[in-house]
Amino acid sequence: MSADRADEMPSAGATSAEMPSAVSLPAGFAARMERLLGSDYPAFLAAYDKPLRPSLRLNPLRNPTFPGEADPAPSLPYPTEPIPWAAGGYYYPADGSVRPGKHPYHEAGLYYIQEASAMIPASLCPPQPGERVLDLCAAPGGKATQLAGAMAGRGLLVANEIHAGRAAILSQNMERMGVRNALVTNQSPASLAERFPGFFDRIVVDAPCSGEGMFRKEPQAAAMWSQENVVLCAARQDEILDCAAIMLRPGGYLTYSTCTFAPEENEGTLLRFLQRHPDFDTVEPENPLVLSCLASGLLDPGRPDFVAGGQAYASAIRRAVRLFPHHADGEGHFAVVLRKAPGGNGAADTAPVHCVPSGSGEKRSTGGRAGKGNRPPAKKASASQGMAEVLSLFSAFMDELTGTSSGWAHLMGQDWIPCLFGDALSLLPAGCGIEADSLTGLRVLRPGLCAGVVRGGRFEPSHGLAMALEPTRLSHVFPLDGVGTAEAYLHGDTLPCDASLRGWYLVTLDGLPLGWGKASGGTMKNHYPKGLRRP
Repeated sequence: MSADRADEMPSAGATSAEMPSAVSLPAGFAARMERLLGSDYPAFLAAYDKPLRPSLRLNPLRNPTFPGEADPAPSLPYPTEPIPWAAGGYYYPADGSVRPGKHPYHEAGLYYIQEASAMIPASLCPPQPGERVLDLCAAPGGKATQLAGAMAGRGLLVANEIHAGRAAILSQNMERMGVRNALVTNQSPASLAERFPGFFDRIVVDAPCSGEGMFRKEPQAAAMWSQENVVLCAARQDEILDCAAIMLRPGGYLTYSTCTFAPEENEGTLLRFLQRHPDFDTVEPENPLVLSCLASGLLDPGRPDFVAGGQAYASAIRRAVRLFPHHADGEGHFAVVLRKAPGGNGAADTAPVHCVPSGSGEKRSTGGRAGKGNRPPAKKASASQGMAEVLSLFSAFMDELTGTSSGWAHLMGQDWIPCLFGDALSLLPAGCGIEADSLTGLRVLRPGLCAGVVRGGRFEPSHGLAMALEPTRLSHVFPLDGVGTAEAYLHGDTLPCDASLRGWYLVTLDGLPLGWGKASGGTMKNHYPKGLRRP
């Protein structure tokens, strides 16, 4: 949003609607919305006095906390109400009586606290397991983790964020939610387009925008609004979408979304994109829940009458989805799915590029770089020997953890390419066209699943590995006896345990992973990361 402060209305009473509002709306914004909505404007304005409805989305990558129930949400320790357009999405009370973000289930990745309308883009055309998927503007991770849930741990998800600080938050959320088949990158869209032309089956662009849909939730966004910023955002969106078009394979799907009402950034951006890219067209949403909400009027179609020239593309624009807060419980949002025309090579161009197993999953690659692009790779003279030692120690660790000797790769759903990034062992999804060498020169915060490091001849597991494993497939599990004990663990407290226990244990609550503990002499030493511990 622009730092320039736009002229603001002292209240909604400054408009012809004469309706009070708790949010001070910019005059230019209010005048435009009144012109666009006409007789519907008073109801739109009144929505600013409605209480916000906080919401969360359950994580399908987690084993259900309460197996056998079709809908586990009613068994959560607070009341919920389903969000009509998003499977697994629920409203919870806004009166402060519950705080899901403070419950240990949050740290266990059982759910992601996400605004209800923000669940729409990833719901319109969800990816399939095994595909290559890119979330181009992914921070803080709501849509990326929603995409990961649909992929069920199979295939490749690249979650990118151009701002380094936000990319770090994105990486933490991907780890908390147990996403194992993802890269988190910190690159510009243009640099990724150079590296990955025609590579992805699906791309989601939740574009930087003027944030008009967030005025109820974030009043400071209203204070920062200006028409000049709307124009700047629209130009930026054009550039980002052009990069996305390069990276999408023929026959692939591109989802574009914003959290603004501005036609220049919604129908206008879509119109300009279709004019620049005649090989694209919009498609109807696939999600029956979204279709039902459109049919009932809870959600609205795109509005070709909002933009000059829109009638020439009316059918394409109407396939988009809008959320207005006076029609549904959510903040302003716009989303649309486009499909790139198949190429000239027949059916092969229309089929998704599924990630296929590579065989053993033991391919070695040590030339990549991670983090900020400046971590040293393993020394080439001893790369093979170093990898062999690390894999031997990792395999022994996993055998002890599972109580078997059947190997570690089968525990995580697909074949993997083990790679050394500095002293850390990472696992990249095999058969997806990504290896350590292909990441050279990119800023990669999360190169697949970081399994751990070898120190002093011993393997030390990462927190990310703890969050990615399924407790039911392990023998070394330390279940906590309730929320109070879980809170003590998250605080960093040492816990008592049976004196017979030895070695590393996955600490869980109600079957959900929280982190590592190491048992010795009747004490479970706490290995929950210090940077995540609660005060």
